[in-house]
Amino acid sequence: MIPLHLSPEARAAQDAGAPLVALESTIITHGMPWPQNVETARAVEAEVRDAGAVPATIAVLDGRLHVGLTDDELTALARAEDVAKLSRADIAAALAAGKTGATTVAATMIAAHAAGIAVFATGGIGGVHRGAETSFDISADLRELAETPVTVVAAGAKAILDIPKTLEVLETLGVPVIAFGQDDFPAFWSRSAGLPAPLRLDSAAEIAGAARMRAALGLRGGQLVANPIPAADEIAADIMARAIDTATAEAAAQGVSGKAVTPFLLDRIFQLTEGRSLTANIALVLNNARLAAAIAADLAAPGAGAEGRTR
Repeated sequence: MIPLHLSPEARAAQDAGAPLVALESTIITHGMPWPQNVETARAVEAEVRDAGAVPATIAVLDGRLHVGLTDDELTALARAEDVAKLSRADIAAALAAGKTGATTVAATMIAAHAAGIAVFATGGIGGVHRGAETSFDISADLRELAETPVTVVAAGAKAILDIPKTLEVLETLGVPVIAFGQDDFPAFWSRSAGLPAPLRLDSAAEIAGAARMRAALGLRGGQLVANPIPAADEIAADIMARAIDTATAEAAAQGVSGKAVTPFLLDRIFQLTEGRSLTANIALVLNNARLAAAIAADLAAPGAGAEGRTR
């Protein structure tokens, strides 16, 4: 039996049939420094509530899969050091060993589905890393999107990745990639990666409808909603490209690899942009939370198919 623990707020929402939005925890432990991490986590949860849904931040605490964290648990996780970064490959071992860990996009999708939550808001998904043709470094997030029926709202793929190759892999895996309200695929800190998105939908209701239809067709996997950062908060793509190139070169020179790559790059980009990347990151996560809440509310609305409701 899965050692699943729902917070009182998440349990009450499920019992009432209210919309729930899953939130990951690696953005807290590996994506931002203290105290911005806990401040942002609280702000994202508040954004979900203000938009009419209930947030469920997911993490593994002492061998239990927590779906929804109390404020004390959120603070403790934000202050914790050397927290494991859990994906599909290691979440089961961490649970069995009684460990604590933060969930990536892939692990959060697994936990959300286990808890009956159909929508998940994050910053950006992982994907194909630059130089993957020799390193074979490809995030498990892409395979998870093809396997687990959760709608993931993100500001595209992280801009530190090889975005064209990431889109190619998603296409091969049959994952719907839906740009929200524009034709271009967004690039995390910037509104456009200079690439067309495979699909475009302009409302939360349309996105929820697509999720229902996938379930009706018996199609495996979820869908990626690429929600561009608000125009007032974006950083120009050319500015970000220079910072990313510098950080990537430094990572290669220092032999940074595996799960350490993304945290290293994000930290160096924060320094190179004098903090602008973190400000933009917070804005895009809040924006994604609002859209995810609207999608979840539509899926949970009276008359929605059983496949669109949380259980």
